[in-house]
Amino acid sequence: MRLQKYLADAGAASRRRAEEMISQGRVKVNGTTITSMGHIVDENADTVELDGKAVLIMDRKIYIMLNKPCGVITSCRDERGRKTVLDLIDIKDARLFPAGRLDFDTEGLLILTNDGELANILTHPKNRVVKTYLVHTCEKLTAEDMKKLASGVEIDDRATAKALLKRAGASPQGYAYEIGIHEGRNRQIRIMFDAVGKKAVYLKRISIGKLSLGDMQAGQWRKLSSEEVRYLYSLKDER
Repeated sequence: MRLQKYLADAGAASRRRAEEMISQGRVKVNGTTITSMGHIVDENADTVELDGKAVLIMDRKIYIMLNKPCGVITSCRDERGRKTVLDLIDIKDARLFPAGRLDFDTEGLLILTNDGELANILTHPKNRVVKTYLVHTCEKLTAEDMKKLASGVEIDDRATAKALLKRAGASPQGYAYEIGIHEGRNRQIRIMFDAVGKKAVYLKRISIGKLSLGDMQAGQWRKLSSEEVRYLYSLKDER
């Protein structure tokens, strides 16, 4: 199998992140650093290392839902010593990684797993998996603002895809809205609201597809049920 698929199946990272690790020269096969995406490995005969540590394909897959608090890094490690999402999960002997990202100052639903295939389903653009966010603003969106946000606004000379947008009542800051997007550009929702002259003062991801955070409190986590995992796998676009 291809090296990036091996790393994903071993739970080292999603396939896309595994490709980045390979290009960074962090992966060795039988003692030789590999930087080619097409490199083929024999899972039964070759020795694969990531950052000097052996990577083995294990049978046990783990799926965690976390309500990420603000002020926590969506990463496996942080060079500046800040708290990461892995610091919140009490799971031993499993190499978990986040399937997608949430900004430092955004809270909400995050999936952590060692299943590279599922992580790829949730993050690959072709699957168009909708992530829904709760947004608080101090100023009310006008009808024209909502139309622009739903139809797409310009970010870096490229329009955002159509979004699902609705009012969600009041908030401590003034107004609340729910917005669903299937893209994942950096700080996308905050920039979208900035584009219509409104500031997102609070942002929380509340669902991925039909999988909802529910009443889980910030910092809490739980394992996904087998039914929930099957649902997430069903989001893969087979075309």
